[in-house]
Order: sequence, then structure tokens, then C-alpha cells
Amino acid sequence: MKRVLLALILILTPNPAHADSLPDHFILTGSGFGHGVGLSQVGAQGQAMEGKSANQILNYYFPGTQVLSVPDNTNIRVNIAHKVSSALFVVDKAAAIPTTSWSVNSGDGGIAQVPFASSLRFIAGAQGISLAVIAPKAAPQNLPASSLWTINFSGVLTVNTTQGIMNLRYGSIQLRLVGAKIEVTNTMNLHNEYLYGISEIPSRYLQAALQAQVIASRTYALSKVGTIRKECDCNIYSGIYDQNYIGYAKESEKTVGAYWKAAVDTTSVDGGTGLAIYYQGKPISVYFFASSAGTTQKSADVWGSSQPYLVSVPDPWSLDIFLNPYYSHWQRVLIQKDVAAAFNLPDVFSLKIVGRTSTNSAINVDAISSTGKTSELTIGDFKVKLKIPSSWFEIANSN
Repeated sequence: MKRVLLALILILTPNPAHADSLPDHFILTGSGFGHGVGLSQVGAQGQAMEGKSANQILNYYFPGTQVLSVPDNTNIRVNIAHKVSSALFVVDKAAAIPTTSWSVNSGDGGIAQVPFASSLRFIAGAQGISLAVIAPKAAPQNLPASSLWTINFSGVLTVNTTQGIMNLRYGSIQLRLVGAKIEVTNTMNLHNEYLYGISEIPSRYLQAALQAQVIASRTYALSKVGTIRKECDCNIYSGIYDQNYIGYAKESEKTVGAYWKAAVDTTSVDGGTGLAIYYQGKPISVYFFASSAGTTQKSADVWGSSQPYLVSVPDPWSLDIFLNPYYSHWQRVLIQKDVAAAFNLPDVFSLKIVGRTSTNSAINVDAISSTGKTSELTIGDFKVKLKIPSSWFEIANSN
């Protein structure tokens, strides 16, 4: 009887995959870069090369909208360093725009003029943000800690934090203690000063494509100026949370920086108004991305919310290898341990795409371990964890 029961157990128990049959890696082949909703930046360049204007490009990718002249002479508060412990400011002596003066004042209103050759080092502490004014061949001048510091300047300053280095030309800079960390913000005029520093598209692109991006970026910024986010002391982040702001580095790019600046100036109707995208009397929810797999996506397919102007339109320019040499077609090799970590599994025996949108982009990805355990990631989590360019791809297992 025991032998019969053992035989039945062996028959009824599924055989797990053997460890030696686990794939060493998985190969993904796909097209496009980004979420695929709204303005295709490669597509904009392709249409510009065909003679289309900025308005025509935007009307194509946002059907039913209008490009209108609207007031934009307002300040925008941009977070340039989030949750940092320290920040160092110095004069950018190599900049074409010389720094003629700068000063710093604390939250209580005290103002200190800063010698040209000095640097300012801010450090977060229990009593607030401490400041040391460091001059050559002199002992640092330490000022009492404050929860808020403001830097006013004329010229170009460089800020150095653990999140990188940025050169700043416009407005004023504030450092505020939020929790136990420093939030560094740059407040400037949205109309042109902020837009001069947006780096969402190569400055070598044709003017019509650059202007389309400026108008889209202005529309995005206008939707953010009404609210201060407490966690960043800002209206808008300078990085991937919003749109990429790199400060003076954009307009000062050798040769091509002037092209981007010209596009900003061209879309400024006068000193207080600029072009933005509207639908039925309101600014649109604007989105843009690098390139698609030949067709843009409906917002409902990607985020679940529908807008009449965020629809799927043909985008053949994204598949042109000359316009889009790196992402018209791409391949990624995913290492076994990285895939297992992404899905929180001991190992991954196979991957499978679960669900496709109307443009054939993936919705979810399932993983099965060697023991039969399963785990599922949304396409957004899958892309972020494994650094996948887009959701348009196929999966092949490889041993």
C-alpha cells in the first residue's frame, strides 16, 4: 500500500523546472523610447523636415486643440536639489555671462554681501541650515543657522550637491529645511528664463520641432505654477518627475544652444504672453516622449484616463533608422539575477507578456520561478526596475 501511495504522489506532484535549465538571461527586442502618449519628439523632427510648422505638428499629435497666445509672465519655483544634506555655491568664472554681484540673506532678513572669489557651503543640521562663507586665504566665516536662506545674484552661479552640478543664471535661489534635509529651489520667470533651461529635445533639431517642444513645455509649466508642493518647496521638479531643466547649460551649448533659445523667443508673442496648447478654452494635459513603435498611444491605454486629444495617431518617423538610430529598433539583454530581483523571486524560469494595448504595447509582465511561483509587474514597474526603453517589445528566453 505504501508503494502505491508513493507512486500516486509522484504522479500527481508537478515537476518543478530544474535549476540547470534556468535561462542565464532574457532577450527583449523592441522599438521606441518613452510612454508613447502625446507629442513624439522624433516625429516632430520628421515632420519639421517635411516642412510642417510647429502649429501643424502640435495639431497632429493633439487633435482638436488650438495653439493660443496666453499670459505667461509669472514666476515658477523649480526644485534643483531634493532632500540633500549640503550644497556648495561658487561663481562660474568660465561663463560667458560674468557674475558681477551676489549676496545671501537668512530667514530673519539679515543680508551678507559675498566676495566674488568666495564660496557658500550650506549644511543641514539639528538647528537649521548652517552657512560658511569660504574666502581664499582666510578662515571660513560661519553664520548662525537658519531654516531659510536666499541667494540673490547677477551672472552665473554653480551649485554642487550629491545630485549633481548645475549652472544657474536667472532669478533667485532658496534653501529651505524640510524635515531634516535641504530643498534647493530656483525661482525665475516662466516666460523665458525657465524655458531657456528646458532640455527635453536636442537643440540641433529644426526650428519647427524646437518650437513645438517649447510650446508643449510652456503649457506643462503653466499647469504647475498654482501649487507649491511642500515636500520639495517647489511648483515643479527639475528632473524626471516633471520635465528636464538643466539651467544655463542648455542655452550655453556650443553653437546649438542659440537654436533652442531662438525657439523660446519665437514662441513668445511679447514680454508677457507666449504660445500654449488649449482645448475648449483650457490648457491641455500635455505629454511628450522621445519615440514610438510607429503609432502613439491613447492615454486611456497607458494611465486609464481618457482625453479627446490624447489619442493614437500614426508616427512612422519614429521607425526611421536615420531619424532614430538608437531606438527605431533596440535590443536589451536582462541578466537572470536582475530579473529575479525585479520580480522578488528566487529565480525566474520564464517571462510572459500579459495583455496588449491597441498599439501592441505590453500592459503587464508575468514571471514564473523554477518552483512554479509566479509574480506580476505592471509595465511601468517592469520598465523602471529593468531600465527598459518602452513598452513595445517581445521577450525571448535564452540559456
